[in-house]
Amino acid sequence: MKIDGREIARSLFKTLSEHVLTLNNKGVIPHLAIIIIGNDPSSYAYVAQKEKKARNIGIKVTVIRLESMVESYRLRNIIQALNRNPTIHGIIVQRPLPLHIDRELINELVHPSKDVDAFHSKTKFEFPISKATIVILEHIYSSLKTLKKTKEIKFVQWLASQAIVVVGKGETGGRPIATTLKKLGIKPLIVDSKTKNPKLIIEKADILISTVGKPNMIKPAMLKKNTILIGVGIHKGKDGKLHADYNEKKIKDRVSFYTGVPGGVGPVNVAMLLDNLVLAALSR
Repeated sequence: MKIDGREIARSLFKTLSEHVLTLNNKGVIPHLAIIIIGNDPSSYAYVAQKEKKARNIGIKVTVIRLESMVESYRLRNIIQALNRNPTIHGIIVQRPLPLHIDRELINELVHPSKDVDAFHSKTKFEFPISKATIVILEHIYSSLKTLKKTKEIKFVQWLASQAIVVVGKGETGGRPIATTLKKLGIKPLIVDSKTKNPKLIIEKADILISTVGKPNMIKPAMLKKNTILIGVGIHKGKDGKLHADYNEKKIKDRVSFYTGVPGGVGPVNVAMLLDNLVLAALSR
């Protein structure tokens, strides 16, 4: 069954718009600042999606576009100015960053109270991608209960009973998802470029979360029948369109649930980012 991330996000955006209205009635307009460096097409697509969805629910967005060779001191000055601006509630420095920019330094420059992407070591927020993954898994769990294909237990208990494999451990995908799962008391198996015989680990997965962003990372033969497949990683194909780490047509009849691209994890991820922004505005 294909998971409709847009439908899940639609419900989330409805709730968020109600919170924004409550803030508006108090004289507060949630304001998100997005810094984008360079001209990476995928980054521009992500930013455009965030900007559109934010404005649709009454959130103000300021996009700051910088050249790819921007000097670190200039970027630092921009972030510090945004930190000081009381009308800005959240700050994003869009990933990936150019190689000459120290990403750890940038992570720590954004004030924790405005770090809606959750990269700061003392952030007060959960990673949007982790929140999105959990929301999608909760949706799947509810569907399984409706279909009477699982016991009547709590969601976290069900999650703990599954063999969960996370493919990739990048800072915007696999690492935060694994971190959040561990906070819930769940120890996922991690597969990365250094893993020996990754296929043997992937074959064990009841829930497989792929975060790599490369074509055909996950092949049908790797998947156990009725695996739940969550596609976080995306890449642009030769057709100019965005695709998951797997061929949807080839896996759809093998797995029990899967997310597609577009319209899978992406819309829910944006909703969870804006959820962090609204939380930041509410806490002021």
